[in-house]
Amino acid sequence: MLRRNSAISPDQGQQMRDVIINREPVELYKILKFEGLVESGGEAKAVIEQGMVKVNRAVETRKRKQIVGGDLVEFNGETLKITFQEK
Repeated sequence: MLRRNSAISPDQGQQMRDVIINREPVELYKILKFEGLVESGGEAKAVIEQGMVKVNRAVETRKRKQIVGGDLVEFNGETLKITFQEK
């Protein structure tokens, strides 16, 4: 996964970050871990299970939720906009 463009989303006051993935789907907990929003996979699974993560504006508690291009992942004041781009 690669990172690009951070910007403030004016409608929510949250930071939005574009994340490019080169394969899909990717499990939700891996997105949080690889993007540095949590320290480990275990921590990612815990915050998801506790209802602290939203996918497409809805609380998501499935750790292995399959994330694809076009999805929005929200956690801890940041929004990740997922974009799929083949190698």
